[in-house]
Parts: sequence; structure tokens; C-alpha cells
Amino acid sequence: MRFTELLRTAVMLCAAAATLLAVVTVAGANENDNALLVPIAAGWWLAAAVVGARIGRRDTTSRQIAVLLASARTQAMLPEINPGRTVLNRLWPIIVCMVGAGAIAFAYPQVPAIATGFAIIWALAWRRQSAAVTAIEERDGARFYVEHTSPLRPIKLVRTPGFRTNLTELTQAQRATPVTGRHA
Repeated sequence: MRFTELLRTAVMLCAAAATLLAVVTVAGANENDNALLVPIAAGWWLAAAVVGARIGRRDTTSRQIAVLLASARTQAMLPEINPGRTVLNRLWPIIVCMVGAGAIAFAYPQVPAIATGFAIIWALAWRRQSAAVTAIEERDGARFYVEHTSPLRPIKLVRTPGFRTNLTELTQAQRATPVTGRHA
């Protein structure tokens, strides 16, 4: 699975988790007749959105992703691609937290309310990382794939040859060339 696809999947999974957890929080608060929980949770979710948007506003890769890209080993052939296994292998902590927080929503609706905020922060903080990695791939003419490793080990990437784009150079050359209106 390409690394950019995994990043997009992580953002979408976190956004879906936040939505689902918010719904079960409201349902759990309603079931427990807790009228104060939803307004307090909504304030936390708003604060989480501000924090996540602030963290995720940069157009460059985060330091952790930059280190991960730099440490990718080069390989001439594409690695084995199994998106379902890669998603489960790499994003299982998000899935476990979402299911765990949602499972106790009717007994303790505060738990999914708090988890919703963290899912919002995660989704907004990582929303631009796939575009930053794509820009690096286009600049360097490479593609980054997630290497199959143990779910308990850090993620590793494989760098394969790709197609380099010269769109930046072409745009700069067009700006530098004066346009003349000569006719023969």
C-alpha cells in the first residue's frame, strides 16, 4: 500500500471515529439523562478542532514523517501490496480505541466524549501530510510504500522508482520567457 494512501486512510478513519463516537456520546448521555455532558463535550470538541487545525496547518511533512521518508530503504521492485492487511496492521490502535470507547458509551458516556476530541485532533493534524508526501514523491521521482512489519514494530517504508515531474521547472521557464507579439 502506498504511504500516501495509508495517511489518507488514517485521516478518514479518525474522522469517522470522531463522528461515530460523538453519536454514541449523545445517545449515551440521553440514555443516562445527563443533560450537562453534551454541551461540555461540544466545547471540548470545538477546542480539539482548533488545536487540530492549528497543528495541521503546515504544508510540509511533520518531523516524524520526514525521518520516516529519509530512512526508507530503496528497492527496484514493488513490495507486496495488500491494503486491507496494511490498514489493520498499521491502524489497529485507532480501531481498538474507537471500539473500546464506543462499547462503554451507555455506561460511561464521558469516555467516548473525550475520545472524540482526540480523534478530531488526529484527523485535523494529519490532514495535509499525504499531500506533502505526494509533493516529495513528485519532486524526487519516487514512490513510498508501507513495508509489511509486525503490528507492534515501528512502521517502515520502501522507496521505489517513480516518475519525476518537471512541472515546477516548466512553470518557472514559462514565467521567465518574455511573450512577444511578433508576426511574420
